[in-house]
Amino acid sequence: MRFNMHNLSAANPAGVREELAQIGADSAGAALMEAKALHRLIKIYDLSPKQANIIKQEMLGKGGDTAVTRGTVDSSVDKTDVLMMGTEKQYRAVIKKLRMQPFGLARLAGQLDEIINNLRGRKPRTLECRGKKITLGERTLVMGILNITPDSFSDGGKYRDTETALAHARRMEAEGVDIIDVGGESTHPGYTPISLAEELNRVLPVLRALVHEVKVPVSIDTTKAEVARRALEEGAHIINDQWALRADPALAPLCAEYAVPLVLMHNQRGTKYRDVMGDMVRYFEESIEAAVTAGVPRDNIIIDPGIGFGKTVEQNIEVMRRMRELDCLGLPVLLGTSRKSLIGKTLDLPAEQRVEGTSATVALGIVNGADIVRVHDVREMVRVVRMTDAMVRS
Repeated sequence: MRFNMHNLSAANPAGVREELAQIGADSAGAALMEAKALHRLIKIYDLSPKQANIIKQEMLGKGGDTAVTRGTVDSSVDKTDVLMMGTEKQYRAVIKKLRMQPFGLARLAGQLDEIINNLRGRKPRTLECRGKKITLGERTLVMGILNITPDSFSDGGKYRDTETALAHARRMEAEGVDIIDVGGESTHPGYTPISLAEELNRVLPVLRALVHEVKVPVSIDTTKAEVARRALEEGAHIINDQWALRADPALAPLCAEYAVPLVLMHNQRGTKYRDVMGDMVRYFEESIEAAVTAGVPRDNIIIDPGIGFGKTVEQNIEVMRRMRELDCLGLPVLLGTSRKSLIGKTLDLPAEQRVEGTSATVALGIVNGADIVRVHDVREMVRVVRMTDAMVRS
C-alpha cells in the first residue's frame, strides 16, 4: 500500500496560509510556520571574499546555504557572485546579524530586507491618473495600442487621421480596454527617428479629441519630454517612456510636476548581457532612483521588461520565463509582447497572424506577474486575460 502524498505549489504567503488552514494547524503556530515554507534564492553580484564568507557563515549558522566562487574561502579571487538559499525565516535571522557587520554588510542587509518583503507579493493599489483611476493587482489590465504612425511594424498607417484613430479607440473601449496608449514614433528595429515637430503633429490632434471621447485613461508613448508636456497639457494621464529616462532625463521632473504615473521600459543598444535579468534589475534600479530623486513617488512607477528591445529572440524567451525575478523591485509590471518578432520568428508567421502566439505570451506573462498587458487585439486579449485571471488571481 502506498501513502497518498504530492508536492505543493504554494509559493506565496496566501497559498501557504491556505494549506495550513486546510490541515487545521493552530493559528498561532501557522503564523510562525509560514515563513519556514517560503524558500528564496537570491543572487548578489561582485562581493569581496570578506563579505561573501561572512554571508555564507551566517546562512550556514541559520540552516541555509550560500554558493560562492571557488577560491572565495582563501581570498584567492578578488570578487565573487553569491547565491543565497534559504527560507524567509532564515533570511530574516541572517539580516538581523548582517546589520551588525562591517564591510558594507549593514547596507546590504537593508537591501536584502527590501527584497524579502517585496517577494511576499504586491498588494492591490489604486493609481491616480489626473482625475481618472486605475487599480493594479485585483485583475490584469489591458492597454490598447493606438499607433499614429505610417511605419509601425504591425499596423503602420491604419490610424493616421484623427477620425480613423478615434473610431479605433472607441472600438477598443467597447471591447473592454482599460488604458489607451498613443504613440507617434515607431520604434521597431531599424526605425528612422522623427523630429519633435513631426511627432507633435502626429499625436496632438488625436490626443486633443481622444481625451474627450473615451472614459479610460490615455497614456502617451514617447521618449521626448516636450512631447509628453504637450500631451499632458491636452489631458493625457500616463507617461510611457521606452528609454526609462535615459533618452530625455527631463521626463522625470515633468512626471513629478503633473503627478502622473510613469512607465519605465528596459531598453539598450545591442544585445550583450552579463546576466539578462541581473542587468535588467540594475537598469531599473538606476532609472527608479533618477525618477524618485526628481520627485516621482515610487508608487507612481510601473516597469516594463521591454520584450523585443535590445534582446535576441532567445533572450526575450528567457525574460518571459524568468519574469518573476522582477518581483524583487516590488513594482507593477507592464508587458508588451503583442505581434512582436519574438512570436513571428518562433512561429514563422507575419504580424497579422500572430494572435495565438500573442495569447500564449499574455497568459504566461500574467502567470509570471504582469499587471498590465499592452496589445493590438483588444477583444481577443481581454478574453485571454479574463480566463487567465480566473485561474491565477482567484
